[in-house]
Amino acid sequence: MSDFLGLFLEQIQSPTLGFLIGGIVVASLGSQLAIPDSIYKFISFFLLMKIGLTGGIAIRNSNPSEILLPAIAAVVLGVVIVFISRYTLGKLPGIKVPDAVATGGLFGAVSGSTLAAVLPQLDAAKVPYEAWTAALYPFMDIPALVTAIVVASVYLGKKAGGSTEKVEIWPIVKESLQSSAVTAMLLGVALGILTKPEPVYESFFNPLFRGFLAVLMIIMGMEAAQRMNELRKVAQWFAIYAFIAPILHGFLGFGVGLIIHKLTGFSIGGAVVLAVIAASSSDISGPPTLRAGIPSANPSAYIGASTAIGTPVAIAICIPLFIGIAEVMLGR
Repeated sequence: MSDFLGLFLEQIQSPTLGFLIGGIVVASLGSQLAIPDSIYKFISFFLLMKIGLTGGIAIRNSNPSEILLPAIAAVVLGVVIVFISRYTLGKLPGIKVPDAVATGGLFGAVSGSTLAAVLPQLDAAKVPYEAWTAALYPFMDIPALVTAIVVASVYLGKKAGGSTEKVEIWPIVKESLQSSAVTAMLLGVALGILTKPEPVYESFFNPLFRGFLAVLMIIMGMEAAQRMNELRKVAQWFAIYAFIAPILHGFLGFGVGLIIHKLTGFSIGGAVVLAVIAASSSDISGPPTLRAGIPSANPSAYIGASTAIGTPVAIAICIPLFIGIAEVMLGR
């Protein structure tokens, strides 16, 4: 509990949540600060390209035959997590379905910081894992975000039409894939796989990444402040969900990893990585993608739930929990 509280306080002070809160504060005080939409669009493009390039480079350096089944599992997990949120959180009193779906998209997507945290802890515990497991994150991240956008679009389309008639899914999927946010991420993945972008990645994308992310959080905080009155009525449900969901999703991921272990010899450490990325929630690719794809969703709901509670739970509880289970299974 003390570790969790420490990580919770650390998250409050982290650049991601800190700049988000800063944006909320200045907007709540009636500041006239305004950041042009064109700057927001460029920053979103930059961040998503960087995430895509990171994943693409990792995939290019991996063995395709080894990564196939875990990658399929990651896709399925990302999609399933969105539907879990849609039909649990989305059914609670006062919760708007677009907010629940966006929350599911964020929790289905992956946190790079949580992924970065689990690998050295596996090394310290001497639990073996495949070097390419870090490349699994775009396979979970992108399908979760696209699924969330599609599910929200279907729901809003039915609501606007006032009809339960069949909704054509493919046009929505196509539109989602062609959206600026998802296209930027997929373009980065493709360039990372098909080219060798390391020089420009290291000299341009990597150094500027955190600064642009901080500016994006200010923008989203200012947006969130405009919807605070809506959130106050249902904040407790998002807090409860954000605490339970990472643990539940982690067990789903670990269970799937153990099945792959039995079928292919996938390592127990690899199952831990799959569990932790399932338990994590995106604080980088998710917010700009969902803001663009589900503009009716409340950023203060899904970002607050993910960053303030979901990430500390994933790091302070899920990582030691699944590493401990792995050590027991390895007979230590």
